[in-house]
Amino acid sequence: MTDRPYEEPAYGDPYETPYDGYDPYARQYPQPHAPQQYPPQAQPQSQAWPGQQQAYGDPQASAQQHTQQWQGQTWDTQTHAQQPYAAGDTAYPPPLGHQEQAAAAYGAPAPAPSYASPHPAQAQAPAAQAAPAPAAEPLPQPPAGGHSAGDPGYGPATVGGNTRVTDAQRARAEGRSPIIDPGMQPAALTALLGLLLAGMAEAGTYALVVPLVLLQAVTAAGWFRLNGMWPARQGIALAFAGGLVADVAVLGAGREHAPAAILGTLGAWVLLCLVLQLRSHADPDERMYGLMATVASAALSIIATGWLAGGPDAVAVGAAAAAVAVLARTLPLPAAASVVVSLLAAAGAGIAVGGMTGLGAKGALLGAGAAVCALIGHRVAAYDYPSRFVHLTAGVALPLTAAAPVVWLLGRALG
Repeated sequence: MTDRPYEEPAYGDPYETPYDGYDPYARQYPQPHAPQQYPPQAQPQSQAWPGQQQAYGDPQASAQQHTQQWQGQTWDTQTHAQQPYAAGDTAYPPPLGHQEQAAAAYGAPAPAPSYASPHPAQAQAPAAQAAPAPAAEPLPQPPAGGHSAGDPGYGPATVGGNTRVTDAQRARAEGRSPIIDPGMQPAALTALLGLLLAGMAEAGTYALVVPLVLLQAVTAAGWFRLNGMWPARQGIALAFAGGLVADVAVLGAGREHAPAAILGTLGAWVLLCLVLQLRSHADPDERMYGLMATVASAALSIIATGWLAGGPDAVAVGAAAAAVAVLARTLPLPAAASVVVSLLAAAGAGIAVGGMTGLGAKGALLGAGAAVCALIGHRVAAYDYPSRFVHLTAGVALPLTAAAPVVWLLGRALG
């Protein structure tokens, strides 16, 4: 025993390979040793060779550095080189291998994990631990294909967290039809707005402006969102302004000159949209796409002014028929049967409202025509995997907006 820790021992060269003791377990059970995760604990360790680094987290290494240790390898002091593993391999610690089981059978503690030494020729002899660390059980893996039965239906993990999968995203992922009907809630809102139009038409022209302005605003926003352009505040404001200008023009010119007022406003707004898009610094494809969306949205908002241009009786019959047709379309029936039921219900509503206003049986034809246009608008709002917001904007407004020109034309022809 010596009190000089940096003096070379009398036996052997410190950089030669240590004596290879008899180790039956190391030869019978060759295996890779994965790094294990242990709770923080004191690991007393001594230096086997001069100049060797101390292991991290060893508070008693300095106190025992003057103690001479046996340098030969036996069955309880043999060290194994740590194999490099990727970051993904160390996510779940493996169970104890044959080496730890053999050590536990003889009552000896499991060897501590070895650390890389700055000198490759030196081998580190870990000291015995206080108690063997229990093996960490691997965490359960989720099923590889799809969600489990109790899965709430979340999408893939993102930087901001998990996002809930919408009906449109699920339908797109499953390869289903891009047509998703708006459903009962948008249909109920459409029916409510249609009944407001029918009631306000009998109350007076200026009273009809209130639900009409609301319809034009929802139409402008819904069309942009249906085309995937959101937020598009300037385009929505431009389209909505076109509808307001058309309303003012019809109110100023009167119902007799309503076609000229509507077509004049439409032409002026198309030219205005073209000029504004030419001043844009976006790519040519984006400018063309924005121009078409803005022109279409403005045209729909201006065409909705047809409710204001039609007569009070025709507006009441057409709005009521469109509301009934959209509600009947949401019934759980096959597509063809649902369309037939919607047209029949709209014709019946036209007869009923026509009898109260003065159109009489002519209201059936007017109601059927308004129902056909309303169902077309309802179908357009269901196209290309629409979101919930599309259903609550375009799905509410497009049926009534599409029915406005027919109500005005048939109203003049029948009235």
